[in-house]
Amino acid sequence: MKLPLSGRALTAGAVAAATLMAGGSVAGAAPASGHPASAYAAEPAPADASEAAAAYASEAAAVAAAPDIPIANVKAHLTRLQSIATANGGNRAHGRPGYQASLNYVKAELDAAGFTTTVQRFTASGRTGYNLIADWPGGDADQVVMAGSHLDSVSSGPGINDNGSGSAAVLETALAVARSGHQPAKHLRFAWWGAEELGLVGSRYYVNSLGSANRAKISGYLNFDMIGSPNPGYFVYDDDPTIERTFQDYFTGLGISTEIETQGDGRSDHAPFKNAGVPVGGLFSGADYRKTSAQTAKWGGTAGQPFDRCYHSSCDTTANINDTALNRNSDAIAYAMWELSR
Repeated sequence: MKLPLSGRALTAGAVAAATLMAGGSVAGAAPASGHPASAYAAEPAPADASEAAAAYASEAAAVAAAPDIPIANVKAHLTRLQSIATANGGNRAHGRPGYQASLNYVKAELDAAGFTTTVQRFTASGRTGYNLIADWPGGDADQVVMAGSHLDSVSSGPGINDNGSGSAAVLETALAVARSGHQPAKHLRFAWWGAEELGLVGSRYYVNSLGSANRAKISGYLNFDMIGSPNPGYFVYDDDPTIERTFQDYFTGLGISTEIETQGDGRSDHAPFKNAGVPVGGLFSGADYRKTSAQTAKWGGTAGQPFDRCYHSSCDTTANINDTALNRNSDAIAYAMWELSR
């Protein structure tokens, strides 16, 4: 960032089962009989009604609930990014070999999973930079739900929390889409930005390249920059109310109280989208600000210490990640992408 488990599937299944047993609808679907709910409830129940209800509930839950994102997979991506940095001068910065190798790794994963990938080239500070865009086939191309993160690090370190964490979680969410064969009503797009650390250069270039008509097709852009901080907080962007509420609903389901994200407001890759009128939202686990006693009471951790003591430093390695925060935030990304693309 540039600066100065899953209980939900069980819940969805229970709600779906209760609704269908009562003759109601799930996710806007009509009752199976095609009759109004009252008429459906009055009809004689077939002998296998309980089995049918269970089958409907199972199907509805599968449609309603996003998959759990395996934390082991997300961490495997981080290990790969760390290895790339180690082999390339200790960083993955814009215009450096480590960034190019990071982009090649992410692109290869997406290509193998069936995404349509596009590499966009730009120039910043006299060096060539790259954005990676991945589109999942299908969905309404006039309603695009997009998730993104910056893939570059600063030159002083490998950038595993900032922002390998967001990049790895967005990548694994995209791969979960492919594994599940998910086909939502809206079109899904994922992005990894270059040169964020130089002033949001890559994301700004992308937004400007779209033109007004294509920008209007993006119904929401979700940004993930630092989501595994070692002394984490749970911060939600307060930009678009629908996106904000979606994330808050997820964390409420976990019994976690969130706070509005203010540290990076306008200083990460959602800013160019917001400035162009695109609805935006996202998650953040904290950078170099210090955690207060009140925040420690809510979230645990150490009061008076930074959320990320290795922010923009050489110690931002795979040892600089809180697995619990990374796991929760990764699942929240998938939850939001599934919910907002219906």
